[in-house]
Amino acid sequence: MAITAEAITESMIASMNAADYSTKPYPHWFLSNCVPDDARDAMVSLPFEAPALEGVSGKRELHNKTRTYFDVENMQRYPVCKALNEAFQSKELTKAISDHFKTDLNGSFLRVEYAQDIDGFWLEPHTDLGVKMFTMLLYISTDESHSDLGTDIYDADKAHVGRSPFQSNGAMVFIPSDVTYHGFEPRKINGIRKSVIINYVTNDWRAREQLPYSDTPISV
Repeated sequence: MAITAEAITESMIASMNAADYSTKPYPHWFLSNCVPDDARDAMVSLPFEAPALEGVSGKRELHNKTRTYFDVENMQRYPVCKALNEAFQSKELTKAISDHFKTDLNGSFLRVEYAQDIDGFWLEPHTDLGVKMFTMLLYISTDESHSDLGTDIYDADKAHVGRSPFQSNGAMVFIPSDVTYHGFEPRKINGIRKSVIINYVTNDWRAREQLPYSDTPISV
């Protein structure tokens, strides 16, 4: 069965409508069954090599040269990259996201990163505030040992207050602000922790090669 943007859009809207919502320590949502299972399986199976940490972690930008995106090239090579990008670029899904999460995406640009984290990976608390207007952390690993590998959540003082569920095909969503501290506490990772990071960014985003539609801003 073909993986389509329409099926991903339908699944995402249903997932948003059933999402769990919390206001503490900042507004965020936990979603389940985000995309059709065949789309999740296709993303898990993408033949990208997990980058080596070389003993350095704490910020993803420390490894910018080895990061992977659903960019123009990968969208042409892999149908699931194309279908996911088309869904998150579509007027139907962007309007649903804008309405549900109460954010204005007009004029923003889609950016999708394919993250593969190995043992030794960690992230310091950070907010995503700046050029990111929307953050969705879509967890796709199917390894049951990854159940405790969710995103760590911090309060405005960067004190650890919780952790998102790491449910395959589940996600954490938030609208970046000056208090949306999140990260990843150091802990054992068996195999590869796989996730897809979906952002809408402002026109000030400099790395245009990461964007699948760098000349086509969102129009809700």
